[in-house]
Amino acid sequence: MQISRRGFLKAASVGVAVTTTVGAFGFGEAEAAVVAHVRPFKLANTMETRNTCPYCSVACGVIMYAKGDLKKGEQATITHIEGDADHPTNRGTLCPKGAALKDFVLAETRLKYPMLRKPGSDKFERISWDTALDRIARLLKDDRDRNFVTTNKDGVPVNRWTSVGFLAASATTNETAFLTYKVVRSAGILAFDNQARV
Repeated sequence: MQISRRGFLKAASVGVAVTTTVGAFGFGEAEAAVVAHVRPFKLANTMETRNTCPYCSVACGVIMYAKGDLKKGEQATITHIEGDADHPTNRGTLCPKGAALKDFVLAETRLKYPMLRKPGSDKFERISWDTALDRIARLLKDDRDRNFVTTNKDGVPVNRWTSVGFLAASATTNETAFLTYKVVRSAGILAFDNQARV
């Protein structure tokens, strides 16, 4: 089908005129009214939880809706995730990654438990959180004891630990970020960064 530039502009102008006229007669609000009427049914009997999107350093607020009463011992299943309109960062909007957050949360391949691959093994084994945290703490303590530098070559106190780096999450509150910074620096770790700079 061939159409000239003039024909395209005429057709577009007619379309805009018709849309504007229909909106002026009040039909544009009918769709919004239907959405406002149907929406509560979609989220009826769901549990609402506010959280932070885990993807980048912007830290957008999200609201997650789940079905299943935890008080009755039921498993809660997330049915819908949307932007938090009351959150000061994103005011209800989400980027494409945030909009697809439900698929990320419900993915079968998502890592849900601590896993350990022992030396020489070709597979990961599930371990408990207590075992994982104890192992991390033990390995960090041993490394710090071996590699902590108290003074430089001139005898000036430096108290630094250069054999370990720390990558923090930047999608956190200011208070959490401040505490993370204090803990990492108090341990003497110099290599400290977060995903906002990656």
